[in-house]
Amino acid sequence: MRSTCPIAATLDLVGDKWSLLIIRDIGVFNKHRNKDFQTSDEGIPTNILANRLKLLVEKGLINKQAYQNNPLRYEYHLTEQGQKLLPVVDAMRVWAVENVAGVIDPFLEA
Repeated sequence: MRSTCPIAATLDLVGDKWSLLIIRDIGVFNKHRNKDFQTSDEGIPTNILANRLKLLVEKGLINKQAYQNNPLRYEYHLTEQGQKLLPVVDAMRVWAVENVAGVIDPFLEA
């Protein structure tokens, strides 16, 4: 931890674009596998995806469980700590819908 400031400490864990999008994909869009994350509109590069998944597991925000042994493949789920970030993700969604031109709220029915 670089700072005792709670905002800075949080940003140290999830302050990059990809980490919060992975949290969003797992917690909001029920995506759990590598191929699921790769279908997101943001187009996360596979090397960054692997890096962020590893980091989020190490920091205790997600856990991984094998779903296939040959070849070994994992799916990812939010831990209790990771689930507590969902209100933050939702607050960002609401703010963007209200303040950023061109944003489409994925929860509004067409």
